[in-house]
Amino acid sequence: MKFYISTKGIKRVTISNAAKGSPKATTAPSSGGGGSGRRIWSRTVLPVAVVLGIVLPFLFVRVAILMLESAAACSSFECGGWRFFSGVDTSLELRDELTRALIEASDGNVNEGVGSFNELVKEMTSKQDLKAFAFKTKAMLSQLEHKVQLARQQESVYWHLASHGVPKSLHCLCLKLAEEYAVNAVARSRLPPPEFVSRLVDPTFHHLVLLTDNVLAASVVVTSTVQSSINPEKLVFHIVTDKKTYAPMHAWFATNTVKSAVVEVRGLHQYDWSEEVNAGVKEMLETNHLIWKQYYNKEKDRYYTQEHSRYLEALRPSSLSLMNQLRIYMPELFPDLKKIVFLDDDVVVQHDISSLWELDLNGKVIGSVFKSWCGGSCCPGSKFMNYLNFSHPLVSSNFDGDQCAWLYGMNIIDLEAWRKTNITKTYHQWLKHNLNSGMTMWNLGVLPPALIAFEGQVHPINSSMLVTDLGYRYQAEEISKEKLEAAAVIHFSGPAKPWLEIGFPEVRSLWSRYVNISNKFIRRCRITG
Repeated sequence: MKFYISTKGIKRVTISNAAKGSPKATTAPSSGGGGSGRRIWSRTVLPVAVVLGIVLPFLFVRVAILMLESAAACSSFECGGWRFFSGVDTSLELRDELTRALIEASDGNVNEGVGSFNELVKEMTSKQDLKAFAFKTKAMLSQLEHKVQLARQQESVYWHLASHGVPKSLHCLCLKLAEEYAVNAVARSRLPPPEFVSRLVDPTFHHLVLLTDNVLAASVVVTSTVQSSINPEKLVFHIVTDKKTYAPMHAWFATNTVKSAVVEVRGLHQYDWSEEVNAGVKEMLETNHLIWKQYYNKEKDRYYTQEHSRYLEALRPSSLSLMNQLRIYMPELFPDLKKIVFLDDDVVVQHDISSLWELDLNGKVIGSVFKSWCGGSCCPGSKFMNYLNFSHPLVSSNFDGDQCAWLYGMNIIDLEAWRKTNITKTYHQWLKHNLNSGMTMWNLGVLPPALIAFEGQVHPINSSMLVTDLGYRYQAEEISKEKLEAAAVIHFSGPAKPWLEIGFPEVRSLWSRYVNISNKFIRRCRITG
């Protein structure tokens, strides 16, 4: 069989059947030098086309990038072409021009800025003016900074208000207990029972003191101390409260007896103090009134500053509470005692602390932790310079600003040594100095004047005994779980008390596990801990 194809460039294609073997196909070359032309095309034109196909996309992208980068510096095609062929980088010129514009904007007045970043981009792409861009950016950043300052100020004020209020559940508990005190003879029974009265002044027992008007907090301190003690039968608690809280406080400990330990509850109205002590207490109350009058409304309209934050912290109820101020009168409150452990009402005792009564204070009046959870250095904000105003000559000439401040929360106090000093008198003298200077000698609060009055009378205690600052957000997050568990006492110093809604759930459970949720008044007032 034969098959012929005639076309341009191909003379003939013949397909035939051989007698023996497979079909055979032959082609005849075209005339006119077609074979040599095809070889030239395949050897030259095809490789060139392939190379151009690879290079041209990259070349196009490069040209596009250069033109876009040069658009801010020049708008003509010649400028972009000159840059491309000359190889000179005009990004340096653009940077210098932008730097000059930003410097000029930093020295100029802030005009009205744009509302968002998208608006800024839209406006700049239409104007392409670096100077305008710099001024608009400065205005926008200034607006953002103002908003951040306002948000911080509002947050600090809200935290202050939250820490200032009494939760409804705690108010309910006090009312229920006051009612119980009025109608139930058991709630009015003597504390301690007559057979344990002799322990109140026996120096062989371990005496602990709380000054508080918070019934729930006092119950947690007593319960956690007793449960953590190796010898709870040696513990004697002296709870001092104000007149309005005396009935609820007495009713709680009269109806919720503490096994082994002895509890005494006394109201301030039950003390018969001298005229000198009464005058000193009156002076502290007047000072607190002046603090509220001078600072409370003064700072509310200012932007957020570190000073503003310290003022609000100092205006917390714990700082202005009479119960906290009275700690300077420990010898007058307990004239028959020799050595006591003073605990704040926002602490939890996790391990036995009986070693405190065996501690030799080397003639000093008070034993305290200096460094707490911060290891070998002062905790943030725990130096004298953080509490006292060293720009005042009377302060700078008497104290060292780099000295670590000791801490309240858990303190061992030698009342006999205290009575031999003039600490209380010194305290009041410095209160008068501060009042005469317009209250500018130290930050507001209980600790600053105490640092002055007890100067040279503080003996250091092992820092592992106490962990503080659990009422501050950032400090609480930095304290490791191991340090919390190892500490004998943990202190919820700061605005976020564990009984408040703003308390941190991460550490609140360390406090709430000692709340007696089986008590009927706790359940009725829906206190969950």
